[in-house]
Amino acid sequence: MVAEALRQRVQCRQSKKTPVTRPAIGIVVYFTAMFALGVYFMFASVQGDFGLFRRVQIEAEVTTLTAERDRLTEEVAMLENKTRRLSDTYLDLDLLDAQARDILGLIRPDEIVLH
Repeated sequence: MVAEALRQRVQCRQSKKTPVTRPAIGIVVYFTAMFALGVYFMFASVQGDFGLFRRVQIEAEVTTLTAERDRLTEEVAMLENKTRRLSDTYLDLDLLDAQARDILGLIRPDEIVLH
């Protein structure tokens, strides 16, 4: 008897299936919008104007420009030294002789020119 009553109760519960409900359309739209925004912001943080790739490009450009600045600083220092050595207050005769030979094409009387 007890077993038969339990079996009827189980069959009664199985026959009363709850209807399958679909999720509300608002929830689907909300999660879709949140997913799309997440993908957009992730893409912008990597590829955008202020993203990771742009940061790497800027750092590489900074390195290149720093090296160029250092090279130009050395060149300016060299030219300032050369200008000072050719000034009226300090005259380097060897430099003056080399410049006269290179620029003006001058030679000494005891030298022989070979072309």
